[in-house]
Amino acid sequence: MSFQATFKALSDPTRRAILDLLKDGAKTAGEIGSSFDMTGATVSHHLSVLKEAGLISDERRGKYICYELNLSILDEITGWIAGLKGDN
Repeated sequence: MSFQATFKALSDPTRRAILDLLKDGAKTAGEIGSSFDMTGATVSHHLSVLKEAGLISDERRGKYICYELNLSILDEITGWIAGLKGDN
């Protein structure tokens, strides 16, 4: 995991909102895009950045691609932050 890519992805409020949407389960790009006032290309860009950072994964389901949180990366991030705080 690249912390630089991860924190760059997390620095954008739209990408954080996408992650928030995905906490309820996998969604297609169309479902994600319907929550925002932006073009499909912009949604695709945000999903690409999140995927490159390892924060989400995608899986083809029929004719759709579903995106979901990559919980192992989120566990690594929270573990690292907890370590900085001195938590066990």
